Amino acid sequence: MGCINEINGHTKLTGLLGSPVAHSKSPLMHNEAFKELGLNYVYLCFDVPENNLKVAYEGLKKLNVAGFNCNKNGKFIGHNTDGIGYMQSVKDAGFDIIGDTMTLLGAGGAASSIFVQAALDGVKNINVFSIKDRFWEKAEKMVDAVNSKTDCNAKLIELGNDDVLGESIEKSQILTNATSVGMAPNVDSCIIPDKEMLREDLIVSDVIYNPMETKLLRMAKEQGCQTFNGLYMLLYQGAEAFKIWTGKDMPVEHIKELYFTV
Repeated sequence: MGCINEINGHTKLTGLLGSPVAHSKSPLMHNEAFKELGLNYVYLCFDVPENNLKVAYEGLKKLNVAGFNCNKNGKFIGHNTDGIGYMQSVKDAGFDIIGDTMTLLGAGGAASSIFVQAALDGVKNINVFSIKDRFWEKAEKMVDAVNSKTDCNAKLIELGNDDVLGESIEKSQILTNATSVGMAPNVDSCIIPDKEMLREDLIVSDVIYNPMETKLLRMAKEQGCQTFNGLYMLLYQGAEAFKIWTGKDMPVEHIKELYFTV
């Protein structure tokens, strides 16, 4: 087992920008991985509201940070590892959704990454349901790009018509909630209005891991569905980011045993 170097003039900074961030497990897993491999890195959380993100970004460039999914040859290179993490978590849960149909709830950052990666990996049909918020126009362009550049048949559908949503779920192998609906403290919220929309052989997943079992997952279990939450997506997206930053593989099994055993 390695040992993390004491923080010194050579320590490389990595971290998380967002708001809120205090609940994140990322510092635990990344700093433990640095320690395990004997790497002179440190991972911190920075609570940065969206309206201050540009200022923070400029500051990070000046500080020459090693990793906020960025900084290669003096340039910031953007990566979104959520999709890779999600698709690995599907496999980890024992499912194969390649060639099948997905109903995806949400069109924000995590949802977009999941959508694109699922299409690239070979999910045949993806119906993306979203409210018409600030992400809608971007989602339209993303769906167009996926339809033109992959073999996936993708549709963007406005949330609000439960019959249309129900029809999509009926045709899907997997239903994925990639919104924040149901996240603590609003644990009684759920996009799906009626558990009868969830048939027994449907796989139901939620990117949320706080609470560990959202109202959606609870409803799905009552219907006999197989379910999994966002905990391992967090682990595997973190492992992908770790590899980008350090060039080394995160000791996933060690981290999983310490912080992700459920």
